[in-house]
Amino acid sequence: MSITNTTVEPSHVPRLRADASRNRERIVAAAREEFVKYGAEVAFDQVARRAGVSNATIYRHFVDRSDLIRQVTLEVMNRIVALTESALAEAPDAFEALQRFVHGAAEERIGALCPILSDGCELIAAELAEKRIRLEHALEDIVDRAHSSGLLRPDVAAADIVIAVHQLTRPLPGTTDLHLDRFVDRHLQLFLDGLRAPGCSPLPGTAATFEDFQRRR
Repeated sequence: MSITNTTVEPSHVPRLRADASRNRERIVAAAREEFVKYGAEVAFDQVARRAGVSNATIYRHFVDRSDLIRQVTLEVMNRIVALTESALAEAPDAFEALQRFVHGAAEERIGALCPILSDGCELIAAELAEKRIRLEHALEDIVDRAHSSGLLRPDVAAADIVIAVHQLTRPLPGTTDLHLDRFVDRHLQLFLDGLRAPGCSPLPGTAATFEDFQRRR
């Protein structure tokens, strides 16, 4: 009897933990999609339906809405940092790395998410600060290399690119139910073509910096 117990119990415990982990991942992914479409006040019923779990399952993993927002914030930031560092390390040239960042950040719909996720930033400020620094350094390295290789127009800075992607992925008023995703890649390509050196027209004003973001908080 004791032999039977030792062979059965180990197989059950990891499976239950894996199921819980998968549920958590589904909830975070579903919440991100619902936040993009409907904002931070979307009903948990909708998040649960998209995730394929019950409301009770959501509350087993997240104590409240703010807790869920914080987790979505970390997940999105982790992915953007990872894709930027990967692009820097693996892309065949600096402009290709820049394109990978632009499309990857756009896929996260940062323009729609940033106003929502900023509400979850205070309690994870230290974690986000480390990730933000990594992101800024990686993107600035990409931009520096693109400038040095003559592929990127010289009057564009890394922060300019972040602002532009944010603006290009913001939802238009009254378009919640419209499928506008098909236009995003088209407009991103127009933007990327405008970044290529030498540039047809001089840019007004001065290039943005990441310090500008800090001063406005």
